[in-house]
Formats: sequence, structure tokens, C-alpha cells
Amino acid sequence: MSDVPTPAPGDRPVLVAGGISDSHTWNLVYLQLLIEEHGHRVVNLGPCVPEDLLIREAVSHDPALVVISSVNGHGYHDGMRTVTRLREHPALAAVPVVIGGKLGIAGPCDESETTALRAAGYDAVFDDSAEGVTVFRGMLDALPQRALV
Repeated sequence: MSDVPTPAPGDRPVLVAGGISDSHTWNLVYLQLLIEEHGHRVVNLGPCVPEDLLIREAVSHDPALVVISSVNGHGYHDGMRTVTRLREHPALAAVPVVIGGKLGIAGPCDESETTALRAAGYDAVFDDSAEGVTVFRGMLDALPQRALV
């Protein structure tokens, strides 16, 4: 029996991380504020997060959602490797994982790339458009929220 209490559904944080090659931080701050505005606790791992660190932190925090963000345009390639590694870990197989931002250096991902990201294990893929943010907000609203005291 574990000494670590199982968190109530609304107490599980949202884990935010920049892609392994993405050193941008403003997007991560924006995401943290946006997610907190929707009533969720955030664990922000920062930029350039190696897969081993992301996996360790995800197992440790048992997040309600993992959000991978990209601004440098390498989100597609970095994201494929990241989600493959996450999904290999049994404790993370059912944790929702999403990716968003600037995912391609030549512009937004096309349908085949979006389909490939989802097939690799992402539950949702968001581009950096206003529509993408609106759909992401809807996803946040559907997550169990913390009770405000």
C-alpha cells in the first residue's frame, strides 16, 4: 500500500512543458496563466524538457493533462518522440496528452501530420490560431476542477 495519497480528480495538476529543443518561455507562462484561469493547478516544467524528466514528473504528479508546447517550429518532430516515450510508460498510457503551438517550420501541420501525431498518442493537436486556443479552452473546461476555498 502506498504512503502517497491518491489526489481527488480536481486536485490533479496540469503538467506544462516546452518541447525538448524549444527554449521559449513566454508561451509556457501564457499557458500556465490560461490553465489557472480555468481553475486548474499547474506544474510548469519550463523549456527544453528532456523526455526522461517529463516522464519522471508525470509519474510523480499523476496529472489530469500533459500539455506540450512549441514555438520554434520543431514541435512535430520533437512531439512525435516525446509522446512515443510517454506512451511506453504503463503509468502514463491513459493520461491525456496534447500538443500545440507552432508545430512546423513551414507553417501549421497538414492533415497527415496531425493524424500522425494523434496516431502516435496525442489526444489532441492544436495549432497556434485563435480557433486552436478556443478548442483548448473547451478541453480545460471539461477537466475536473479544484474546489475553490
